[in-house]
Amino acid sequence: MSQRFGEEGRELSYGAYLKVPELLQLQQGLSREHDELLFIVAHQVYELWFKVVLFELEATRDRIDADDVFFARHHLHRVYVIEKLLVEQIEVLETMSPQDFLAFRSKLAPASGFQSVQFREIEFLSGLKEPKYVARLEATPAEMDRLRERLDAPSVEDAFRALLRRRGSPSLLEVFRDRERHGDLFDLCEALLDHDEIFAHWRARHVLMVERQIGSKTGTGGSSGARYLRSTLGKRFYPELWEVRSQL
Repeated sequence: MSQRFGEEGRELSYGAYLKVPELLQLQQGLSREHDELLFIVAHQVYELWFKVVLFELEATRDRIDADDVFFARHHLHRVYVIEKLLVEQIEVLETMSPQDFLAFRSKLAPASGFQSVQFREIEFLSGLKEPKYVARLEATPAEMDRLRERLDAPSVEDAFRALLRRRGSPSLLEVFRDRERHGDLFDLCEALLDHDEIFAHWRARHVLMVERQIGSKTGTGGSSGARYLRSTLGKRFYPELWEVRSQL
């Protein structure tokens, strides 16, 4: 009797391939409160998606370096779709009432989302490099090394600027005004802006969630909470791509 595809040896299963038993052991709460599991899973999922975003942004940078604009846009589109999911996931967290969150929030201190190393890596790799965050983060030595490497390594923005130089250094205004000549560069600019815009949406949506959950309370890591988050809303990865709109 012939074997069907996938039956040979039967050494690999869905759970074994994805390490599901190990994965499901990683949700260890600090309280007996019902909503803590949701809080942990949601933030672990964020970190998993951050890992993929970093992987795709690295690929974007490398494709731009190789003058492969088509696949650079492909990777950026995937980043954009993932980041849309990250915005939508906030609705899940908002199913917690303020009382439900406050029931276990005190046990989280001094941990804070501010300490997400991968979040800072996304900023650095995209092009928004702020060295002050390296000193302010409470991270392991290995994580600190990763952040310093991100600061020193070329970003997606660096790769884009190098591409413009290889194309004869047209200004962004030229690229936008002459799309017949610079069509692929224009499309790449728009893909970069998609990434920038949806990340700005995430920042704004996150502020509203924090205000809904804790109002004006201080953050668990000691920050001013929503007030600090509101101060970040003007951050942009590619400010010149926004400014060129005013020049058209």
